[in-house]
Amino acid sequence: MTRGSAGNPKKQPISPQLERVIEMSKHASYWKANLRLVFGCLVVWFLASFVFGILFAEQLNGIRLGGYKLGFWFSQQGSIYTFVALTFFYAWRANKLDQEFGVRED
Repeated sequence: MTRGSAGNPKKQPISPQLERVIEMSKHASYWKANLRLVFGCLVVWFLASFVFGILFAEQLNGIRLGGYKLGFWFSQQGSIYTFVALTFFYAWRANKLDQEFGVRED
């Protein structure tokens, strides 16, 4: 068997056009994953601030949290705490995405 045959195939260079298409595909996949992450965070924040704080406030007021009615707590504090938690979650998860797609900043 000669060198470069089936046991040790030589790596063929790819064309610049193909490299560009591959890079654009990675870029599109990265932004698709990033937008999915942003959308998920916005849904959670919408639930905490609008749904729990406004729509279901009366039903949640039957439950107490630290001496306060839960509906009142969500409308006054819960949405803020949720937003801060989501900010840290997004930063952590975005760093994971950056590592996964090879676009991490050092």
